Amino acid sequence: MISNYTPSPQQPTIVKYVQPYRNGIQSHSLNRHGIGFILRGKKFIYNGDQRLQINRGDIFYLNMGHHYTEDIPENNHPFEQIVFFYDNQQLSKILGQLSINYQLNINNNHTCSNCENRTMVIYPAWNTLKNFFTTIDQYIKEDIFSNGDAAETLKMTELLYLILSNDECCLKSKILNNIDSVKESFEQIINSSIFEDISIEELASKCGKSLTSFKKDFKKQFYEPPHKWFIRQRLMHSRLLLISTDKPISEIGSECGFPNTSHFIKLFKKEYLMTPANYRTHHCQTREVNQSIKNSNIQTVSNL
Repeated sequence: MISNYTPSPQQPTIVKYVQPYRNGIQSHSLNRHGIGFILRGKKFIYNGDQRLQINRGDIFYLNMGHHYTEDIPENNHPFEQIVFFYDNQQLSKILGQLSINYQLNINNNHTCSNCENRTMVIYPAWNTLKNFFTTIDQYIKEDIFSNGDAAETLKMTELLYLILSNDECCLKSKILNNIDSVKESFEQIINSSIFEDISIEELASKCGKSLTSFKKDFKKQFYEPPHKWFIRQRLMHSRLLLISTDKPISEIGSECGFPNTSHFIKLFKKEYLMTPANYRTHHCQTREVNQSIKNSNIQTVSNL
C-alpha cells in the first residue's frame, strides 16, 4: 500500500510505503511515533547539518514531530519500507499486557550520548526482526490487516516483545521513553505550534503550565530553550524549501514564520554562515558538480 507520512489516529497501525522514484528531501509531520524497517533501497534522515543513512535491513525509530527524509530506490526497484505507528496510550496498554501475561521485565537502564538528544534512532535489525518484517510484508500482500485491528494489535505486541526482550539499546530506550502520556500531549502542542505566531507565554498557557515550569519542561524535553529551538526548527524548514522549491526568499521566510525578510536573512546567515540566496546557489552548484561526477563515472564504466 502506498501512503503518505502524516498518519492520524484513524489510519492503520501498520503501513507499507513504496516509492518508485527519487523525489528529493521531503518534510513529514508525525502525530504518532513510528518504528520502521527498510525492505529495499536506502533512506536518509536529515538532522540539522547531519545526514543519517538507513540501509536495507535496518530498523529505525522516529519520534512524533517534524522530520526531513529522502527515500532512495535500489537500482531499477522501488524503495520499500514498513512502519508501525503508535501513540503513548497504545504503548502503555501493550506494555501492561506484556508485563502481566508474559512476565516481561520492562526497564530502561540505557544511557547513551549518541541517542539522548535525538528524535530518531537507527539500529541494525537482528535476524529475528528481519524475519518478522518479512512476515509482515507477506501479511500486507495478502491483505490480512484489512479485517479489523486485531491482527495489527497482535503484530504490534509481537514487535515490541522482540525489541524489549533484547539487550539494552538506543531503540529500546527511545520506545520506553514514550510511556508518559502527559509528555506526549506536551510534544503534540509544541510541534503543532512551530509555524504559528504565538508567544512563549501563550504556549505555556496552552500547555497548562506556568512560564517557569514550561521553560524547564521544554528544555528537559527538547534539550534547548524554547526560543532557540523554534528558530532552529523554522530555519531547518526554510533550508529545505530553498533547495527543493523556486519560491522567493521573502515567501519562504513568511511561510516559515519570519514575516520580516531582513530578519529572516540575518538569522539564516547566523545559523548557516551564508545568506538564503547564497545557500540556494551553493546547493545547486554542488548538486550539478556531483551529477557531473556521477555521469563521468558511468561513462568511464561503460567504456571498460
